[in-house]
Order: sequence, then C-alpha cells, then structure tokens
Amino acid sequence: MNYEKITSLKLENTCVGCDQTQWDKLMEGHIRANKKEINRLVKKFLPDLYDSLALQYRNPYNYFRTKTHLILVHSMIEYFIRFD
Repeated sequence: MNYEKITSLKLENTCVGCDQTQWDKLMEGHIRANKKEINRLVKKFLPDLYDSLALQYRNPYNYFRTKTHLILVHSMIEYFIRFD
C-alpha cells in the first residue's frame, strides 16, 4: 500500500461502538499495516486523536488495514479510520 496517496482520514467507529456483525465487516480481509505510517497520517489528518492517544509514545499493539480502513489499535480498542 502506498500511504503517500492517502488524502484524508475519518474516524468512523471503534470496537466499543459497534456490534459483532459490524466489527466482522470492518475487519474483513485485514492485514498487518505499517504502524509508523499510520501514526504519521493520524498526526497529519486527525491531530486531536493523535494527541488524545499520545501516539508519540510506544504502543505495543499491531495495526491493520483493509481496502477501506486503517485500524489503529490502542489500549485494546480498535479505531476504524476510513481513508481516501
């Protein structure tokens, strides 16, 4: 995936705000993603989220992506972020 082509991000949901069916749909086809690149994009497009999660510090969780979403995992919560 070319993260440089992403022009916008929108936080759509978290695992806390969706049921199992929605979660399964959002996670469908997920693969591991580049944590450094996702943190960079969140800092650029969603600075409030970046600051509130303190993403400048170490986060032991893996991140994922699908064809439509970046999935940032922090404190065992998945943040489903739609990208364009």
